[in-house]
Amino acid sequence: MHTVTAADLVDGLQQLGLDRTSEVIVHSSLSSFGYVDGGAEAVCAALTEVCGTVLMPGGTWDLTGIPAPPGLVRPDNAYWNAADWSEFDEKLSEATSFRSDLPVDRWLGRVPEMFRQTCSPLRTSHPLFAYQAAGYAAERILEAQRPDRPLGPIEALDGDVLLLGVTHTSNTTIHLAEQQLGRSLFYRYAKNADGLWIELPNIPGESHHFDDIEPVLRPATKELRIGQARVRRIPKDAVLAATRQLIQADPAALLCTDNPECRCAAALQQLGPVW
Repeated sequence: MHTVTAADLVDGLQQLGLDRTSEVIVHSSLSSFGYVDGGAEAVCAALTEVCGTVLMPGGTWDLTGIPAPPGLVRPDNAYWNAADWSEFDEKLSEATSFRSDLPVDRWLGRVPEMFRQTCSPLRTSHPLFAYQAAGYAAERILEAQRPDRPLGPIEALDGDVLLLGVTHTSNTTIHLAEQQLGRSLFYRYAKNADGLWIELPNIPGESHHFDDIEPVLRPATKELRIGQARVRRIPKDAVLAATRQLIQADPAALLCTDNPECRCAAALQQLGPVW
C-alpha cells in the first residue's frame, strides 16, 4: 500500500487549483486515504499550507445534545421529548455544558478534532453546530454564525466545498440551500455554557440521499485521487444552485420517501401547501 506523504497531500491540493486565495469548507475521512504519514495532523498542515482559509465543522452534538423538554411541541420537528421532567433533568445532568475546548463530535472524524488541537485558533460558540476556521478570512466567516443561523459560516464562505474521501452525504452546503427554500428547519436542544438547556432553531435534517446531486454537479467538479481517497473540489455556489434546481423541480429531491419516521418526511411536510 502506498504511503501518503505530506508532499502528496500538498501536491494534490495544488493540482485542484487551490492556493493562498482559496476559501474552503472541508469534509474529510482520514481512513479514506490509506496510510498517511503524519496522520490527521499532516492533512491539516497541508490544508493550511495550501489554502488561504480553511473552515471545518466543529460541533459537539454527542456531548451537549439533550432531548426536547416534556410537552414541548414543534410541528414537523421529528425529534423525541423526554417522557417527564425527571427524565429530562437526568439527561440534562448527563450532558456536558458547552465549552470552546470540547472535543469535536466523534462522528465528524479525526481530521476536524486534530484541526481544533493544532490549527484553529477560532471556534464558534454554537452548543451543537459549532464551526472552526484558520486563515485570513476565518474571523469574518465565523462571525456570520448566530444561535438562530447555524449555517451562517457557509453563507459567508467565498469559495469551495472540499470533499476529502467522503460523499455528498457530508456536504452541509446542501443543507444551506434546503433551508433557503424553507425545508429542514428543525429545533434541537443542548446544554449551554451556563449548564442550562437551550432551544436552537434551524438545525438541518438528514443527508443520506444527498449523493443524488452528484450527476448535476459533475460539470462543476474538479477531482483527483490522493492515495486511495477520492478528493473533490466544487464551488459553493454551484452546490447551492444545483440543490435549488433539484428541489424546485421536485420538492422531495434529495430526501428519502419511504420512511415516515425519518426527518426527511418532516422536512417535506415543512414545505406545506406551497408545493
